Amino acid sequence: MDFALTEDQRAFFDTASDFAANELAPNAAEWDEKAIFPVDTMRKAAALGFAGIYVREDVGGSALTRLDAALIFEALSQGCTSTAAYISIHNMASWMIDTFGNEDQRQKWLPKLTSMDLIASYCLTEPSAGSDAASLKTKAVRDGDHYVINGSKAFISGSGTSDVYVCMIRTGGDGAGGVSCIVVEKGTPGLSFGATEKKMGWNSQPTAAVIFEDCRVPVENLIGNEGDGFKIAMKGLDGGRLNIGACSIGTAQVALDTAIAYAKDRQQFGKAISTFQATQFKLADMATELEAARLLLRQAATKLDQKSPDATQHCAMAKRLATDTGFEVVNQALQIHGGYGYLKDYPLERHLRDVRVHQILEGTNEIMRVIISREMLNR
Repeated sequence: MDFALTEDQRAFFDTASDFAANELAPNAAEWDEKAIFPVDTMRKAAALGFAGIYVREDVGGSALTRLDAALIFEALSQGCTSTAAYISIHNMASWMIDTFGNEDQRQKWLPKLTSMDLIASYCLTEPSAGSDAASLKTKAVRDGDHYVINGSKAFISGSGTSDVYVCMIRTGGDGAGGVSCIVVEKGTPGLSFGATEKKMGWNSQPTAAVIFEDCRVPVENLIGNEGDGFKIAMKGLDGGRLNIGACSIGTAQVALDTAIAYAKDRQQFGKAISTFQATQFKLADMATELEAARLLLRQAATKLDQKSPDATQHCAMAKRLATDTGFEVVNQALQIHGGYGYLKDYPLERHLRDVRVHQILEGTNEIMRVIISREMLNR
């Protein structure tokens, strides 16, 4: 077992770290406060190959591995958690088209998606279908060479700004087997968007409902075959869970580094608080648990790259541990800062707000436990 990164992987991580330090971190607080969606900055990330990380090269992708992606998102999140997470969503949507789309679809959308001339959103969740995703109700009815779609999607990142919406829509009967994957383009008649949600965190990306009212979409926008949508969505989520876990780890690492620097500088009772054993033990636990989560996540990414039969289970395990650990490390870093950690003058409160949602999206951590236990018990 070799835990060392390759020279290329170190280069990917360093490039993403430099971008995070120079382009994301200096602007993250303003983007959060003013709810700015930094499209131009994300296009700079795309120029480095970060908008099609595991998309094939013939359409402008980087053709990297899931482990490479985990390293990149860990690094990017150290600059801005929310923006890094959106780039992950864009990558997931692009990967679905690249992997399951036909050649015409790949050539139509992916060259502009990998450059982020077009921005993509992933549309699965509905107002009444969250954890029970197979119960979604948004429906498409075939009408000649078009589908007529009615229904709505909830909590969609990029809604209203994105150009391409990769949607899971019911074309058949009840359950997972009746769901298909259809691309809906911005500007399609019958497509509209709800009001932007006011969120606790993730404020550098807009979130709103996507609404379909007799929305006519060409049948040629169907990705794969009818009935493939749920399987496509779940395969996409394996990688999405790794990326969100990596974003939690990267944010937690920044929070830990910030807490260490603060503890060395902060004086109480005539000495730096870093000299107190209570602080030392807290920092030691934070570092240990963070490293354990990082290693599990990288192992899960390797299993996904190798198409291991237990990859889905390990992706769920890694997502659960990384996002729970990430939140706890950030929370403890804020605690070390005391009252200052609660102020917006310091970045800890933003880090805390941004990582909290990672325990909910891409499948709640309760659902991760369902996936893990189901795989264990069905062997």
